[in-house]
Amino acid sequence: RGAKMAEEVAERQLQLLREEREAELAEKRAWQENISLKELQRRGVCLLKLQAANQRTGLYGRLLVTFQPRKCYSDTELPYNSFGPGDIVGLYDSVSQGDLLSTGIVTRITSKAVTVAFEESRDGMLSVDHESLYRLLKLANDITYNRIKNVACSLGKLLSTFEPATKSIWFVFMDFESPAVSPEPLKLYNDSLDASQREAVSFSLAQKELAIIHGPPGTGKTTTIVEIILQAVQQGLKVLCCAPSNVAVDNLVERLAGYKARILRLGHPARLLEPIQQHSLDAVLAHSDSAQIVADVRKDIDQAFAKSKKSQDKGERGHFLSEIKALRKELKEREETAMTAALTHANVVLATNTGASSDGPLKLLPESYFDLVVIDECAQALEASCWIPLLKAPKCILAGDHKQLPPTIISHKAAAKGLSLSLMERVIKRYGEKVVKMLTVQYRMHEAIMQWASSEMYGGQLTAHPSVAQHLLKDLPGVTCTEETTIPLLLIDTAGCGLLELEVEDEQSKGNPGEVQLVGLHIKALVDAGVKAQDIAVVAPYNLQVDMLREHLCHRYPELEIKSVDGFQGREKEAVILSFVRSNKKGEVGFLAEDRRINVAVTRARRHVAIICDSCTVGSQAFLARLLEHFRQHGQVRTAFEYLDDLVPENYSHRGERQQSTKAPAAPSPKPQPAAGKKPKAAAAANATPQKQEAHCSPSTSRSGGESPGTKGDTNKFKAVLEAFLESGKTQLDFPSSLSPHDRMLVHLLAEEHGLQHVSIGEGTDRYISVRKKELGQTVVAPPATPREQQHPPQPQDSSGEAPAPAEPGGRSEWSGKVDLKRLHLERVQREKARREEMVKKEQESSADNRGSSRKAAAKTTTDSASEEDIDALISAAVKTDNTCGFPRCKASVTTLGQFCPHCNRRYCLSHHIPEVHGCGDKAKAHARQWISREGILYPGSSPKERSLDPAKRAHLQRRLDKKLSDLTNQRKSKKKGKEK
Repeated sequence: RGAKMAEEVAERQLQLLREEREAELAEKRAWQENISLKELQRRGVCLLKLQAANQRTGLYGRLLVTFQPRKCYSDTELPYNSFGPGDIVGLYDSVSQGDLLSTGIVTRITSKAVTVAFEESRDGMLSVDHESLYRLLKLANDITYNRIKNVACSLGKLLSTFEPATKSIWFVFMDFESPAVSPEPLKLYNDSLDASQREAVSFSLAQKELAIIHGPPGTGKTTTIVEIILQAVQQGLKVLCCAPSNVAVDNLVERLAGYKARILRLGHPARLLEPIQQHSLDAVLAHSDSAQIVADVRKDIDQAFAKSKKSQDKGERGHFLSEIKALRKELKEREETAMTAALTHANVVLATNTGASSDGPLKLLPESYFDLVVIDECAQALEASCWIPLLKAPKCILAGDHKQLPPTIISHKAAAKGLSLSLMERVIKRYGEKVVKMLTVQYRMHEAIMQWASSEMYGGQLTAHPSVAQHLLKDLPGVTCTEETTIPLLLIDTAGCGLLELEVEDEQSKGNPGEVQLVGLHIKALVDAGVKAQDIAVVAPYNLQVDMLREHLCHRYPELEIKSVDGFQGREKEAVILSFVRSNKKGEVGFLAEDRRINVAVTRARRHVAIICDSCTVGSQAFLARLLEHFRQHGQVRTAFEYLDDLVPENYSHRGERQQSTKAPAAPSPKPQPAAGKKPKAAAAANATPQKQEAHCSPSTSRSGGESPGTKGDTNKFKAVLEAFLESGKTQLDFPSSLSPHDRMLVHLLAEEHGLQHVSIGEGTDRYISVRKKELGQTVVAPPATPREQQHPPQPQDSSGEAPAPAEPGGRSEWSGKVDLKRLHLERVQREKARREEMVKKEQESSADNRGSSRKAAAKTTTDSASEEDIDALISAAVKTDNTCGFPRCKASVTTLGQFCPHCNRRYCLSHHIPEVHGCGDKAKAHARQWISREGILYPGSSPKERSLDPAKRAHLQRRLDKKLSDLTNQRKSKKKGKEK
């Protein structure tokens, strides 16, 4: 019954694998048939116009060829690509459209060169011309698919034999009680293991058939696995250790090598990291006693083959071929003997899941040779690939984290039908926690970063080790203490800033150029503070955004790592910047809604995480909303206005229309504002002795933590305070200065709704709101202002830290239902400019103390005269400024004849209204391009999209044309000869 059940599961897996393979091949065919070579290079799967810089024999007899771009310039670099060590590539002639020259494996790639290892062929080594041009194309890996298919086809038959080596895989398909023996006291190789790691080691060794180690990010899963392997070797067990990727296997090899264990790494040496190639099977064979004999036999084969080709006599040629056959048999026997000796000498054999197949070197060992199989990163492997090593031993230990990304699947249909369900996840669902031990102490993240992942994904069981619980960027050597380096969590909110996502017609991916700029500015702040670029990672969920980020940042920060979430799994950096990309009117978040993807993205960081996103769009999904709320409570919240001075809010326009542009030019000069001290005398007299009341309401969050926009609880709280104030006999209510910018915005809005006068008083952390009841002919009066406040009137702030317009005389206020974000931004710029002018003035005063008294007297006289100035004169000056052309030194009136520029929000006369004339040319072009991309509308004068002919078709047509011309030329020559005769 168990064999039949396993056969049914294997058949279903095999069908899904066929669907996945067909999807992969269809994608490759579409690339080669419908996409030009230039487009393939842009997508990162092809490298064009390469020259062979050098070639040498290395990697134990293999040919290594280094390719570089054509040497037009000395600093030519490779274009962006997705090539990596271990990838299978095809070598083609770049000029002709001929057949594949050879296949190889990438061994090393840098920004300027790629090195490929080519196998030895029967006719000798591949010959490359250093003057010719070549191209490299990534190829699909048939070997992996065929090995998985073979084990899936034969699984039922293998299980029906009831071999002891297949005992562990029975627990994958059948419900068994896996008995455990009493754990014996262990003498650990690593004394620094924590309690949960020690418990996991004892539990795994005590289980007789199956154990699972669940290792959340940073909990030392690899350290625990290494200890288990060493303890198993100490008990005399033969261990087969596997993982789905070469990088994961190499990591285990490197850790085990430090304990002087007898290890052997199977696999192509080109796929191995350079420091551990000495442990590969090729390296061991190259240094064995039989290595010289094997080399001599190969030399004899080459000589006999060369003689057979030169010989003209049929009998002599047959003699040479018989000699070659005998030599090859001897070579095979000697190589197998040497490999068997190397395999049996090792206590731990390491390979990828498919590398442990029986059609590889392990076929030389008996079926029941191994006692224990350990599969690391099991949650990221296809289940069928795990069956290959599971058939090799009676006991298995699975390790991984099923709360992170599952295996990558190209076919969405196959993934939906269950191909993305890993073996580890399925076994945990079958047996529950009785076969699982979870590691609970993490050694990577700051406590604030860890808390979110712990509560959302791991049931609140994680704790931060004291060595990392409070570590920050400022603790790194050479890093100064700045605002960015002293906080673990930062949320840069683009809501309301008009930084909308791009939608490219030919791309399924998404991009956001506004977030690209914000990422660059935050990286600059970190690097200026002393953080090394190599310690920073930028992670984006969409490949288009990754491409845009690389194009924008890689030339400035070559050591900066920019990858997708999938490409960064298993990695970590001191600081991680996440660009969530999505910003749209519909609130669509795409696959950002996948919990495990976000878990991976956030938990890559050690000391600092910065999220750049549109909270209105991203917060529409409940899981993401809780993430943003965690950042608001335990970190700092900023608005994009604090980084980009030339933003146009998406709900701001001169005609009240929604802006379509994601970016606008520099903000116009702020309009003159009434000074704080310029109040009508009657109003000042009426408010000379107001009755004050202190508002007792605690802020919802700290100033650094920010606040979630539009929270209903805060609105009701402030509403109740204002209603109680209206019913009381008090005339003035002062709110505490500890309110966040968002809370102050709510107070302003609610005060306006209740018909109260409201004004913000003070600067910086001392800013607070004063509310008064309106009386006829009366306006709100602030306490006596300091000289600083008289020169620069404090303004209330909204949720993004911007200041709304002050209340007008007579109780009127420009603060209405909608926040005019553009005006708030302009007033913030005005305040910053005033602060800088004040600082310069103070420096001048300190250097001229002898004239200080006269200056104070003059300043006082000016202030007194200004306070008596008629407010109407100031309003007239502001109106006059609005009615004058915004072009420098142009005094033309635009009251009746003038045009508004949507890019810089200024009015210009008819001589200067064209964007190219007054300096908005680049912004106008960018806006037009984006409009065409978004709306599909071509304006008059716009040229259609260039559709260049495919290079293959162009070459084919060129050959036909050349042939036709040649035929016509030959016809003319033949006619001339006929006439001469």
